[in-house]
Amino acid sequence: MGENLIMPKAAILCVDDEAPILKVLKEQLKRCFGNEYLYEVAQSAEEAWIVIDELEQEGIQVLTIFSDWLMPNIKGDEFLAEVHRRFPEVITVMLTGQADDAAIDRARKEANLHACIYKPWSEEELHDIIRKALNK
Repeated sequence: MGENLIMPKAAILCVDDEAPILKVLKEQLKRCFGNEYLYEVAQSAEEAWIVIDELEQEGIQVLTIFSDWLMPNIKGDEFLAEVHRRFPEVITVMLTGQADDAAIDRARKEANLHACIYKPWSEEELHDIIRKALNK
């Protein structure tokens, strides 16, 4: 009963224009970490910034951002580079079905990319990457 009394002070944000992918990501992260973190989703970079701003206002730190590479308006590497400029401590992970190597290299340089996960990924791989990232 008392589990909702302590609000997590940190969040993991998943950004992908495909709702089913967000659903799977959120489920897998919840299975891995339970109530340790808040899990937020956004279907575009624009929506992600709104979520980030809201979390910041509530005093909740965004620990990790997963972003799809191929999204409308702005590619994942550009979005994560912008995140890194504003929040250098956020761990960035790019999800991709088809990112080119140049985009991944750019994200490594400009967004301090922690990892690139290729779709379809395994839940084990996801948990492993996140655990390593959070233990840094």
